[in-house]
Amino acid sequence: MNVQNFIHDLRYSDLPAPVAALARRCLLDLVGVAASGRRTDLARIVTNHAARQFGAGEGRGARMIFDGRRVSPVGAAYAGASLIDSFDAHDGHVLTKGHAGVAILPALLAFWEAEDLALDDREVLTSIVIGYEIATRAGIALHASACDYHTSGAWNSLACAALGARLMKLSSAQTREALGTAEYHGPRSQMMRCIDYPTMLKDGSGWGALVGVSAAYLAADGFTGAPALTLEAPEQQALWGDLGSRWYILEQYFKPYPVCRWAQPAVQAARDLMAAHGLTGTDIADVEVRSFAEAVRLASARPATTEEAQYSLPFPLAAMILRGRIGADEITGDGLKDAEVLDLSSSIRLVEDPAICARFPAERFAVVSLGTKDGRRFTSEWTQAHGGPANPLSDAEISAKYRGLAGELGDNRRQAIEALVTGMGTGTPAADLAELVLEPIGVAA
Repeated sequence: MNVQNFIHDLRYSDLPAPVAALARRCLLDLVGVAASGRRTDLARIVTNHAARQFGAGEGRGARMIFDGRRVSPVGAAYAGASLIDSFDAHDGHVLTKGHAGVAILPALLAFWEAEDLALDDREVLTSIVIGYEIATRAGIALHASACDYHTSGAWNSLACAALGARLMKLSSAQTREALGTAEYHGPRSQMMRCIDYPTMLKDGSGWGALVGVSAAYLAADGFTGAPALTLEAPEQQALWGDLGSRWYILEQYFKPYPVCRWAQPAVQAARDLMAAHGLTGTDIADVEVRSFAEAVRLASARPATTEEAQYSLPFPLAAMILRGRIGADEITGDGLKDAEVLDLSSSIRLVEDPAICARFPAERFAVVSLGTKDGRRFTSEWTQAHGGPANPLSDAEISAKYRGLAGELGDNRRQAIEALVTGMGTGTPAADLAELVLEPIGVAA
């Protein structure tokens, strides 16, 4: 199936049951992350910026996620992707070294609202699957063809354009132009710069969503931008030849903690090691981590902002050792000032391990060694983070994560969203779900 046919012709009945189930899981997880993202300064700044600078214009516009204010669909997608990106707990894929859903859900909601579409729950799930399949392949293709490591916005922009093409019923020719424009203008920003100097730039997904939504509307007006080389270059054809038979959405990972995935193997190793030997934070005197080079670059030991905490390895590791958890309270507000956590974080040694480096990015391992105050030492096995296809979070764990992230919604609204998402796939109109996700927090939608 070629790309344009896949975008326009895929139906819910074409989805294997596990694929539809993963789409529901992705949706619930993203909504929870968006709810927690509302706590960040990044979200406040970006949503206010969108309200000021991205007015609805001639159309009806689209509401921003958990905000309610109407802006242009471009602005709504930008704000929503930035909101999710602000709280680093969203899903990802190892070979893209980044995230698809962060841009897909806001773009879907933006087109849905702006075009006043009557979508049922099957079309919502099918659109999500299309987004993940396009974005993940585009990300793998870009990493295989570009010399630098670019942020997720560089390639998830194509998925946003694809969703616009489907939902606005663009022609095959217009769809090709939209994809080419999204690729050309996608933000090929330097991810490792933001790893070394963490700021609100994050993973570029806000701008990826903005570009992708813009590309679809430009193509609808006759703008040309084809070809997208990540889709059409001869050397990329094998990657796209199995659309509709191989499902990359099944290969997404889900994060147990709201910090960079690269830090989570070490967190998991330390947690397992402490549980196995009955250790508590008060027992620990010395910590060493061996991991891949990119993880070792997450070296911010005394973060002053939540962005620095989310792109740190030693800080969340210290929080897990001493507090036994990593959540919003550990990476925001007073959690950033915990003197005991900061002192331990500053003492953790990070070591690049060549054997572990050789397995990246397909596999991400860490080995943690803990020294105790009474002179004992315990060293972990090679450890991967939980939540990947080989060691997935259970449905109960995903539900618990969502409930913890979405606490600010209030019990009734949080439960209503979860009930609607977990029951999707019956062909029921999905307007109630959109209302629950787009109305401001504090409003009973």
